[in-house]
Amino acid sequence: MMKDKMDAMAEKYAELLTGDTSEQSIEEIKMYVLYNHISKTMPALARHWNSLYPEGKEEMKRIVRDIQKKNKSVRAENKEE
Repeated sequence: MMKDKMDAMAEKYAELLTGDTSEQSIEEIKMYVLYNHISKTMPALARHWNSLYPEGKEEMKRIVRDIQKKNKSVRAENKEE
């Protein structure tokens, strides 16, 4: 029950942030939110994870760039309306 509600919120967040509600996009948004929160609240943990999994760090950078690119497009579209 709570999972369904959280999934609905994640889907809406993905829609508002990127305009994309595909399953892959929603999963990337979830990873982005978790990583972003950890990097702000426990930066030492994020640094440790980055050093243990450099390929994960690079993948997270790709995810962040993709989200930022999609968000820029969504904002541009909303500005035009």
